[in-house]
Amino acid sequence: MNRLLVSLATCLLIGIVQSSELPLPKKVVLIMADDIGLEGLGCYGGSDYKTPRLDQLAATGLRFTHAYSQPLCSPTRLEIMTGKENHRNWTYFGILPPEEKTFGHLMQSFGYRTCIAGKWQLQSYDPPDFPNAEKRRGTGMHPKDAGFHKYSLFHSLHTEDKGSRYANPTYLQDGTLHKQVEGKYGEDISVEFLLKFLENNKDEKAFVYYPMALPHWPVNPTPDSEIWNEDPSKRLDEDDQYFPDMVAYMDTIVGRVVDGIEKLGLREETLILFYSDNGTNNSVISHLNDQVVRGGKATPLQSGIRVPLIASWPGSIKASVNSDLIDPSDFLPTLADLAGQEIPDEWHYDGVSFAPQLYGEKGQTRDSAFFWYDPRPGWDKMAFKRHIFALDHDFKLFTDGRLYAIDGLGYKEELLHPANLSSKAAAAKAKLQKAIATMMTPPISKAAQIEVDAFGNQIKKK
Repeated sequence: MNRLLVSLATCLLIGIVQSSELPLPKKVVLIMADDIGLEGLGCYGGSDYKTPRLDQLAATGLRFTHAYSQPLCSPTRLEIMTGKENHRNWTYFGILPPEEKTFGHLMQSFGYRTCIAGKWQLQSYDPPDFPNAEKRRGTGMHPKDAGFHKYSLFHSLHTEDKGSRYANPTYLQDGTLHKQVEGKYGEDISVEFLLKFLENNKDEKAFVYYPMALPHWPVNPTPDSEIWNEDPSKRLDEDDQYFPDMVAYMDTIVGRVVDGIEKLGLREETLILFYSDNGTNNSVISHLNDQVVRGGKATPLQSGIRVPLIASWPGSIKASVNSDLIDPSDFLPTLADLAGQEIPDEWHYDGVSFAPQLYGEKGQTRDSAFFWYDPRPGWDKMAFKRHIFALDHDFKLFTDGRLYAIDGLGYKEELLHPANLSSKAAAAKAKLQKAIATMMTPPISKAAQIEVDAFGNQIKKK
């Protein structure tokens, strides 16, 4: 039955399957940055930040031009780990339902040693004084139950206990809470942890998931900022002037992961994937080629959902660019293909594997990507509302009837008048309407069936 539902849900999204034997990496390292859109990387046409290591990975590997995420962090984290669109298993912001299975569980079942380091934010989110918080606190999944043999994570417990993710960080590491570790930087600890894991498992198949903190707010100095050593008391100062430093340090951290893997002698057997959970924060203005871009995080704008995706595996992935549509649910079936295994019949998933595309093959191609986005209820989510939409390479359709032209490689977003649609636009609208209707078939979570405000109170329709 689950397989049938998957088939029904994806029949409009994918093209012809082209099967062949794929190279199987012994190690897979999936890095997911926090809050960076296309404009943050030079290889996509961004001109405001220094990203030489990522640009090099893109130049020598595969760069996807049409990868998408959900508009906000926790929705993407839930989708990428479970392979399900958010309306299948959504409850509250910052919650991974404890009965869910993740790609950590999947890779463990395939015989991989698994590790996660970075940011969690999937167990408990609301502070205790937030209205109705008692219904939601502690209702998610503890990282020890998420399918990872080893973990070192920021924001693993209650919101008020999370501390800093950057200077003097607080983190939960294999059951031990380390609070305000003086003189340390959170991302450095994460990289040290995951590289040690790879060293300890050199001869094993291994999967590492690194949901990094950078360059998410708060905008603080990094160890490469001048002020870091000049005045250590200012390491937790918040100022937008440090955002370029944070992007640069994100790039440095990625380079450190690559260099560490090379030093261990594992580069030739390691596939590295770099992705982002959503677009750049809207307080940041950048440039993408000739376009001035305000970050679109938390919105369904193209600048909120169109993100980088780079794949690098020397000797197996050739330097190339791919324009296929990719969304967060695609990572779980991709990992299964990379392991040379099939996902168990009892698993429901919505994703489409892009493993063949990594090696220049056609594989499956999406006709469209679907989005069910509503981060409520949750603390600080009062300004948000639900958006359900689908898109292809040229158009984006919302359930309220709005149709936008989004063709091209930038963040184009042109609202089309319903009375003046071209034949191409009209055909795309019909296709996307059908895709939305197909994806909205059950299973749908109880929480997704009703619309609520930020406090969890049902919104009455007028």
